Amino acid sequence: MAAPAPSKKPSLRVERALQRQGHRVLAGMDEVGRGALAGPVSVGVVVIDDVCRSAPAGVKDSKLLTHQARERMVPLIQRWAVAHAVGHASPAEIDEIGIMAALRLAGTRALAQLPVVPDLVILDGNHDWLTDPNRVGLLEFVEDAAADGLPRTPPVTTMIKADMKCSSVAAASVLAKVERDAMMVELAQEVPVYGWAVNKGYSAPDHFAALEAHGPCEHHRRSWRLLRTADAEETTPDVPMGDDEAVAVPCDTGEMSVV
Repeated sequence: MAAPAPSKKPSLRVERALQRQGHRVLAGMDEVGRGALAGPVSVGVVVIDDVCRSAPAGVKDSKLLTHQARERMVPLIQRWAVAHAVGHASPAEIDEIGIMAALRLAGTRALAQLPVVPDLVILDGNHDWLTDPNRVGLLEFVEDAAADGLPRTPPVTTMIKADMKCSSVAAASVLAKVERDAMMVELAQEVPVYGWAVNKGYSAPDHFAALEAHGPCEHHRRSWRLLRTADAEETTPDVPMGDDEAVAVPCDTGEMSVV
């Protein structure tokens, strides 16, 4: 008899292994909005300890859930977690310091809201964008920083597809996605022409069409390539996206940004 296929649902298997290594208080962290043309980049963090039970049924990477399912999941995650938070970096901050430093800023803001200090942070992907080895460049942006500068960043471990494997990271992505989406829906009432209530600031055809007709507003990332061009289409990778997510390219660096 063939062995059963491993579950594709997130679990606490990775977290439990890390806790057995001595990291009792773990923080799953994930970002949303990295590839948008407008609005903030947002980072969610969900903290669990070694007595937390399994995550609420249905918790998975936010891109795999409908917006209704994500919203239903939020109070369940909040009750399950030891602590949770979402941090943001604005379009103006992204323009000023770049997308990677803005991710770090949003993550730092999320950590600063927590009532506990995690022993270890699990980041989705293979790049540690949270740790700043020089601890410079963000002090003026973090209003609630510790007296001696930024709060000390906990140790970080990275894992490719952590949002598909780790319940804490998947839960963090849900919190970040729901909060950022709500912000974009609210901004859509202020500037309805861009269709943000539906496209959430990503590079959807209706968003490009509105940019061509009306130009950018204060909530756009002005340092990014905001108009669809043949060059942009050629350099946009073919990657799977969620229900309202797409790719944008910062024009100052040419770096690809994928949500």
